[in-house]
Amino acid sequence: MKKIKLDIVGLSYSQTQSGAYALVLGESGGNRRLPIIIGSHEAQAIAIRIEKMVPSRPLTHDLFQNFAKAFQINLEEVLIYNLIEGIFYSKIICSDGQKTVEIDARTSDAVALAVRFGAPIYAYDFILSSAGIVIEGNEFAFLENLENAVSSEVIPDDVKEETTKPQIQNPFSSLTDEQLKTVLEQSLHDENYEQAALIRDEISRRK
Repeated sequence: MKKIKLDIVGLSYSQTQSGAYALVLGESGGNRRLPIIIGSHEAQAIAIRIEKMVPSRPLTHDLFQNFAKAFQINLEEVLIYNLIEGIFYSKIICSDGQKTVEIDARTSDAVALAVRFGAPIYAYDFILSSAGIVIEGNEFAFLENLENAVSSEVIPDDVKEETTKPQIQNPFSSLTDEQLKTVLEQSLHDENYEQAALIRDEISRRK
């Protein structure tokens, strides 16, 4: 399957889930965006490294990196390999120079590790085709079969990611079709992809 390289293009407070953040991954050299809801701890771990801040004591992801380096293990890449019922599934691919191992991981943790190791982030093309948002200049267009562009990744560690999908009431359900189109254009212009995904869901629901 074809892999698409992704870059981190946005990280902001979620407007739909209290205490959560929207991580936006963008197609490298392309116009597709992949919004993912992550927990506050993982968002902090990603932001701290992107901003090149140094905490007084190692965070969990820093500890993982230090542990891996102590045994000459490097994180080669992160791969988002599946999307099931709105949940993204990822794995980290590690190597000690002789043996390569694939380890299952939550997408938020995988990205937090990728920014520490300087590892590339990839997703299979079918994931971007089914859960991505397309930005085309001043125009707007969504990929077909987009069920839920904003994935809900579980925040608590003791809850299984595969079985949890929070129900979100669409705040745009009271708008007219013309109002939805106007707000959608503004959301895309502002690069508010999480909001744009909710509007797209409401437009699709009415068809």
